[in-house]
Amino acid sequence: MPRGDGTGPRGQGAGTGRGVGGAGGRGQGGGFAAGPGGFCVCPKCGEKAAHQLGKPCYEQKCPKCGTAMTRE
Repeated sequence: MPRGDGTGPRGQGAGTGRGVGGAGGRGQGGGFAAGPGGFCVCPKCGEKAAHQLGKPCYEQKCPKCGTAMTRE
């Protein structure tokens, strides 16, 4: 803004290019990684199975009832 009156080049005024974002530095989605060890648990029957490295628990089926498992 050469004259300080807001008539400067388009896109270079105050407040442009400064996103406010609500993610708080956690990345998009705010997910977490629980690490390589641990267990997957069936939300239906409570059965536990060892977590398989590289495969999310929700892709594992419960060995007892076949429900998709969750991470403990």
